[in-house]
Amino acid sequence: MESELGGRVAMEAGPRNTDQGTQDPQDEAPRLSPDGPDEDAVTPEVEVELRPQRRLRIWQLAPIVMLAAIGSLMFAFPLAFGTGDGGAVVAMLGLLISCCAAGWGMMAARRVGHTWPGLPARGSGERPDWRVLALYVAGGAALVALAVWRVARLR
Repeated sequence: MESELGGRVAMEAGPRNTDQGTQDPQDEAPRLSPDGPDEDAVTPEVEVELRPQRRLRIWQLAPIVMLAAIGSLMFAFPLAFGTGDGGAVVAMLGLLISCCAAGWGMMAARRVGHTWPGLPARGSGERPDWRVLALYVAGGAALVALAVWRVARLR
């Protein structure tokens, strides 16, 4: 295939030699024995999660945030500006709406797997620490007591 042209050696175009170092694709296929594929020919399995990660979406958060904002404004304005006789009722209704939004938000967060700081994950089988629970109960009771005391002072 080589020809000499003026003292130089040139390669002529021709079919390539395919026998050098290549294997037939059928030779690379795993060998099958009468009872299945060989042990060394099986590729290791990779575990992949098919479900997407559980997160709170905007359509879940938007109504919770709107209710919380409306409730907190209903609670704050009568307390701040003392708008007459109906102020205490509007403030208590705002407190109720804010608490409902907070509960709704906690339930949505729990549904996607979030937990309160210091508490074990859902389904882990661990018991929560009583000191953390006591701290949460005391904090919630203090907030409710302050809110009721402030609304009662409107009258």
